Amino acid sequence: MTDTTLPGGTFDLGGDLTVTRMGYGAMQLAGPGVFGPPADRDGAVAVLRRAVGLGITHIDTSDFYGPFVTNEIIKEALHPYPDDLHLVTKVGARRDAAGGWPHARSPDELRQAVHDNLGRLGLEVLDVVNLRVGGFDAPEAGSIAEQFGALAELRQEGLIRHLGVSTVDADQVAEAQSIAPVVCVQNFYNVAHRVDDPLIDSLAAQGIAYVPYFPLGGFTPLQSDALGSVATRLGRSPMAVALAWLLQRSPNILLIPGTSSIDHLEENVAGAGLSLSAEDRAELDAIAG
Repeated sequence: MTDTTLPGGTFDLGGDLTVTRMGYGAMQLAGPGVFGPPADRDGAVAVLRRAVGLGITHIDTSDFYGPFVTNEIIKEALHPYPDDLHLVTKVGARRDAAGGWPHARSPDELRQAVHDNLGRLGLEVLDVVNLRVGGFDAPEAGSIAEQFGALAELRQEGLIRHLGVSTVDADQVAEAQSIAPVVCVQNFYNVAHRVDDPLIDSLAAQGIAYVPYFPLGGFTPLQSDALGSVATRLGRSPMAVALAWLLQRSPNILLIPGTSSIDHLEENVAGAGLSLSAEDRAELDAIAG
């Protein structure tokens, strides 16, 4: 695949930061369970270079992927970075020896995480830093003022251009916005899990990006069968249909599907450009039931 015209066009995250709505998530560049090095480091480097070659200007990463592995590979593959390439990272967790994801959200831990991301990515300032708040796929209620305030201070110091939040509820988004501007929200959402529908619409009205993860995550067997039926009728893969539905769900949705395969990367880009009819979308909307 050589066409660099990406589906969905671009989205303006801020006055100085425009990204392709079709992005790339670097999480799968680490080893199994997002822990340790990949089996094929050269292949991981090649995937990143191909993503940029396809025209993708939005790469999602974190220093706790690996840990440290994906950021080191990104630097090896792409540094010095093209002027139009924007790296979005997240802080608020760490990896333990068992491969767990415990919170790391004290102000000191967040400050250290920002400096770690800067160092391993080879940057003087991070384009976007997301504060990861909840668990792996669901928010945890409670104030985030101290944590987001710590990142806001780092933004004022010039180490971060823009701030976002991840795995949060609407109240936490509003609380963060009362402290500093929020340019993106990254939550678990797909055609089968649509709790965030009202939040997406609210953010769209404000010109704020919504970045869903796990496009095929958490489906019941019946929901998978329903998605598969639509995909079969359209002659495409379930992932292609899931990505296309997300891209057409709202103009503020940005995609960050991850893969360690160039073939799958190209399939994801092509799949996201699938045009769904009104009937297709109605059938897919019914999956959430």
